[in-house]
Amino acid sequence: MLQLRPGCECCDRDLPPESADARICSFECTFCVTCAEDRLQGRCPNCGGELVPRPRRPAAKLPKFPASTQRVFKPDGCKAA
Repeated sequence: MLQLRPGCECCDRDLPPESADARICSFECTFCVTCAEDRLQGRCPNCGGELVPRPRRPAAKLPKFPASTQRVFKPDGCKAA
């Protein structure tokens, strides 16, 4: 099950579970669409993997399967891979 991390690793923008603006790689590194496209050119700075739209969990499933509350913020590591 995806963690659905709550924020962008580059700019710390909030990315709630219902956000269509979240992008992830296969390791679930999480970025906002602006950082993913403009700053990182669609590549994860951690692994070099492709950044794709994060699936949204149905709101009715969130009480039983909540999103992560653990934030990852690495502004110094947000350079294109």
